[in-house]
Amino acid sequence: MSLKRIERKVFNNSRISPEDAVRLFESDDIHTIAELAEYVASRFNGRNAYFILNHHINPTNICVNRCRFCAFSKSKGEKGAYELTIDEIIKKLKRHRKRQRFTEIHLVGGLHPDWPFEHYLSLLREMKTHFPGVNIKAFTAVEVDYFSRISNLSLPETLSALKEAGLDLMPGGGAEIFDPVVRKKICPEKISGRRWLEVMKEAHRAGIKTNATMLYGHVENYRHRVNHLLKLRELQDQTSGFLAFIPLAFHPVNTDIKGVGYTSGIDDLKTIAISRIFLDNFPHIKAYWIMLGEKVAQIALMSGADDIDGTIIDERITHSAGALSGTEISVDELTTLIRAAGKIPVERDSFYNVLRVHEDI
Repeated sequence: MSLKRIERKVFNNSRISPEDAVRLFESDDIHTIAELAEYVASRFNGRNAYFILNHHINPTNICVNRCRFCAFSKSKGEKGAYELTIDEIIKKLKRHRKRQRFTEIHLVGGLHPDWPFEHYLSLLREMKTHFPGVNIKAFTAVEVDYFSRISNLSLPETLSALKEAGLDLMPGGGAEIFDPVVRKKICPEKISGRRWLEVMKEAHRAGIKTNATMLYGHVENYRHRVNHLLKLRELQDQTSGFLAFIPLAFHPVNTDIKGVGYTSGIDDLKTIAISRIFLDNFPHIKAYWIMLGEKVAQIALMSGADDIDGTIIDERITHSAGALSGTEISVDELTTLIRAAGKIPVERDSFYNVLRVHEDI
């Protein structure tokens, strides 16, 4: 299958169509696809590859939803269920800061059946009090929708309260695959794809930047993936509120999605690359090393990705589903991975402001 027509579009800086994207997914020419993605990535960020010093916190795995693809969530009273108090979270962050500084707290968790909205606001306020110079990236669109429902507040009111309490930006989780048929199979209790997009649109209107994700490699097909990307591209055309897109490779261990294994390295790289080509209005594409593994994430930096995430420190969600990567990584390891991919390691803040360029040593 020749990709010449698509190549001409990309090198002419023209937008590719959904049908073009499907053709790229169906092609085995990974080298050409990676080359096209690298061309687009270089237009946005040159040779820079970004990372951040961040700390993941998951306050609880107790969740009123029990998505079939999720190995992290538990019901209250179930073996392995946990819930951290605000004091425990603050102490944990302080303890980890003694050995590794961080400039961002990444906070997501289950939809706890008993915690009121005020609990989450208090958590944000306490984190801002104890870590005033740290950006708080917290709560997926699914969590924000839940807060709106349990507080009887509108979405704008909910987002305003979160922002006032200390929320700086939002992660992109909970998007999964927007297609309603696929969603019914993997997460029937979760908000719809349409609602996810509505929450993000309201967040952008409120001046809250967000990320976006796509969970791939389970029961969806290429057209489902492309339609997902199209809806993200359309919303970004309207709001310019997305900072980065993160393709998330499905992990099968301890899930209820049967007969599905790990994604292949080729599929991971192709998905990263096609996302970079198709999402021509997203400034950044992230290769999340926790899900891809360090080596595939490194190669992804040569296939359209310009961000490898960060130090992480305490990741639990993906490792509950059988992640083969570590749970944290040092700055030296990150910069070594980036340099070996022929890129320039750039330490950033949550909004992609450059904090330090790690020159060659």
